[in-house]
Amino acid sequence: MRDPFKIEGPACISFSGWRTSGYMLWRILQAHGGALPEDVVVCFANTGREHDATLIFVNEVEQRWGVPIVWLEYGRGVVDFESASRQGEPYSALISKRRYLPNPVTRFCTTALKIDPINAYCKSLGWADWMTAAGMRADEPRRLAKLRAQADKCAPLAEAGIGRDEVLRFWSEQSFDLALPTHDGVTPLGNCDLCFLKGADQILSVIRAEPKRAIWWMEQEAKIGATFRSDRPSYVKMHRMATQHGELFAFDDEALQDCACTD
Repeated sequence: MRDPFKIEGPACISFSGWRTSGYMLWRILQAHGGALPEDVVVCFANTGREHDATLIFVNEVEQRWGVPIVWLEYGRGVVDFESASRQGEPYSALISKRRYLPNPVTRFCTTALKIDPINAYCKSLGWADWMTAAGMRADEPRRLAKLRAQADKCAPLAEAGIGRDEVLRFWSEQSFDLALPTHDGVTPLGNCDLCFLKGADQILSVIRAEPKRAIWWMEQEAKIGATFRSDRPSYVKMHRMATQHGELFAFDDEALQDCACTD
């Protein structure tokens, strides 16, 4: 039986900075005796809105496991842990260039901030075609259906039948972990901190815990004169709800999980 973690190059391992893709990377490393083939690279695309704990986690994976990780940013190319943006600079530059905000229908942020920088880097290596390994588990059928329709993508964890419990168990046994809390399998502060694809209740909970995180999102809406979503309050209003008046009403929307930014 073929080992799904035995990756043949040229290939790119897309590391989102979350636990799932981190575990996928570990399994791929083990399948190759602890070191990746020369034509297999690991890429992390930073939007500038990741929590600092995510950047620390990516850096720790790189240092502790001895695996080179290519840090990429929109408009800058290759960066590293020290020079990586931490105030949303790549994302803000993209919005200024497009002159409108990404939204649930037009999610250009994922393509421009993550997929395109990774593809550009792979092409810079002289690759014309390559396989991309994505951190998707067996318990994510909706996302998997979209990924499996693409011949140049694979999901080793899903092929191995691995779900969330095994991923969390792995990290509970390690000497380090992503220092962000998980509630019912969800990490509210994972990836872009207040991403408009997250559920409103989730966003409100993050703002209550770290109110300053809403400032960048409020600034982007003010800059464009629009909102990231037309079906919920602006970030200014959600900031007010979370910090001044409490939760005035409950949201029944769910996070939109079929996004390439996440694990």
